[in-house]
Amino acid sequence: MNGHHLGEQLPRLVERIVASYYSDERTQYIDRDFLPARRDIIEICNLLLELTFPGFIGRRGLTRHNIGYHVGELLPKLWELLVDQIGQCLCHVQECGCTGGPGARAATAGDCAQRARELASTFVEQIPAIRARLAEDVQAAYDGDPAASGTAEVILAYPALLAITIYRYAHELYRLDVPLMPRIMTEHAHYLTGIDIHPGARIGRYFFIDHGTGVVIGETTEIGDHVKIYQGVTLGALSFPKDERGRLIRGHKRHPTVGNHVTIYANATVLGGNTKLGDGAIIGGSVFLTRDVEPGHQVSISPPVLKVRPPEKPAE
Repeated sequence: MNGHHLGEQLPRLVERIVASYYSDERTQYIDRDFLPARRDIIEICNLLLELTFPGFIGRRGLTRHNIGYHVGELLPKLWELLVDQIGQCLCHVQECGCTGGPGARAATAGDCAQRARELASTFVEQIPAIRARLAEDVQAAYDGDPAASGTAEVILAYPALLAITIYRYAHELYRLDVPLMPRIMTEHAHYLTGIDIHPGARIGRYFFIDHGTGVVIGETTEIGDHVKIYQGVTLGALSFPKDERGRLIRGHKRHPTVGNHVTIYANATVLGGNTKLGDGAIIGGSVFLTRDVEPGHQVSISPPVLKVRPPEKPAE
């Protein structure tokens, strides 16, 4: 279709495309006002990363003399974005009639802006505590990977730490019942790293994901302290309960519980809300598991049978 033909067809084509918007309202957001901005939420993630790892991420040349000014510059930017985007999320829930937790109920009371300020205040107060938890994750990565030259390499190079960092902040917003925003944050991390951690998952201290590509951790997963998992691990749902009309029942425990000091090797799949891995359990690579594992036990599968054929001799 060249420009000449487009000019002739433009009115009709515009009319058809616009008509398609109103034939299915699930794929458009027209004549409504409130919606979180993915770009701004990504900027929130970037500001949190810079506040969490000063000198490593963002501005260089920080010293004891200017670090206070630096933080004093970043926090107001973060605050304004948080208040705006949390408010947009709360009002969106009200506007679209979505279901939600206490945050959604506050939105229906028509006081999104005030509630957003309260939630933003609570959230930023948790930054020091979350930083302390992330420092433990950095140490877990260094202790758990003999290829790491130091903690600086972990912070600068490891995609798993990026995913865990964004997850820990998103989880705090999830705990505060902020709708939409936590999931946008963790899916941004998923896009960047290939590591999919739902913000609702509960993950303990000293958590390490080695390599990380293809890891999936579902919403109701519970993970203890000093847990190490490898690439391709899935902590997923075995089935999805449905109501009498066939609709998914949300909020039920669907994903596994992992104890303390557990190691799960590459490409293992652990499914089910009733599945529990006891403290100190070791789950071997490529295992498919839907039942409990007692503390200290090891689970593995039999090695496949390999067949190696020598090259055929050419006919003489």
